[in-house]
Amino acid sequence: MSLLVYTENWDGKFKKLSFELITYARKVADQLGTEVSVVSIGNVADDELLKLGSYGADKILKVEDDRLNVLINRAYSSIITQVADNINADIVLFAHNFSGKAIAPRVAVKLKAGAVTGVTNVPSSLDPFTVKKMVFTNKAYADVIVKSSKKVLTLFQNSLGVEENPKPAAIEVFTPKLDDDDFKTKVTETKKITGKVLLTDAEVVVSGGRGMKNPDNWKPLEELAEVLGAATACSRPVSDEGWRPHEEHVGQTGKIIAPNLYFALGISGAIQHLGGVSSSKHIVAVNTDKDAPIFESADYGIVGDVHKVLPELVSKIKELKASQG
Repeated sequence: MSLLVYTENWDGKFKKLSFELITYARKVADQLGTEVSVVSIGNVADDELLKLGSYGADKILKVEDDRLNVLINRAYSSIITQVADNINADIVLFAHNFSGKAIAPRVAVKLKAGAVTGVTNVPSSLDPFTVKKMVFTNKAYADVIVKSSKKVLTLFQNSLGVEENPKPAAIEVFTPKLDDDDFKTKVTETKKITGKVLLTDAEVVVSGGRGMKNPDNWKPLEELAEVLGAATACSRPVSDEGWRPHEEHVGQTGKIIAPNLYFALGISGAIQHLGGVSSSKHIVAVNTDKDAPIFESADYGIVGDVHKVLPELVSKIKELKASQG
């Protein structure tokens, strides 16, 4: 078997998400006794590409074209399929983010491959090929057997962590065959959120619900996020009321996240919300209702008024940080 990884870049830079994907790929490649080949699409400097070798990439295939500096699903899936065919890849790996979920199904169809989305661990068996993923809104795990010769997997964020495993990675230029049909979709404008930690990248997320009572009460929550270097989030009722922007909505119908630490402040913990955050490594909940469902999933819980708890929490964290210099 051979293995190919698609590593997304953001304005020519890789993030932790890409390094975790390479870490996972290295572990799978070691099981298979094969190399880790990586395809990078867009303009990325060679010194940035070589960072992928620090986490286990053996070969890096770069595809550069000014038209590819924005995500165009049809073009990207065509390129990745061509690379997979060129190196005879049996397994193609993507991150389980918006880009990966958009491209992976197209590649699976082109390769006639079996696809498993949201994988959380390395294969438990190679014959039959068996991988684990979360099911039932992340409340259970399933072992999925893939019988096809080619396989497409997307890796759930923060499933494995990042491990350095330096390799002398070689960079090669790959020139795909593209035509006008690959660029039928035209991206006319791109709006990016700046000046704040993005939910999809955040190690720590501070989230508020209806228990915050109104949009004017959000300042202490934002202060906590600032002290922790965290992203801010909210439950669906909050975004529906217009208290917070919709891009902060986390849950089954919003963004699905898996930070190392998630603060649920004034959030009751409906199943739809937990479906989007239950993969967090640690959950801290604050709620006045001791029977709120959020406490069943929380690692640490405080039964109390969030408006009284938040200022104390911010104060104590500031004291702790000051004592540590």
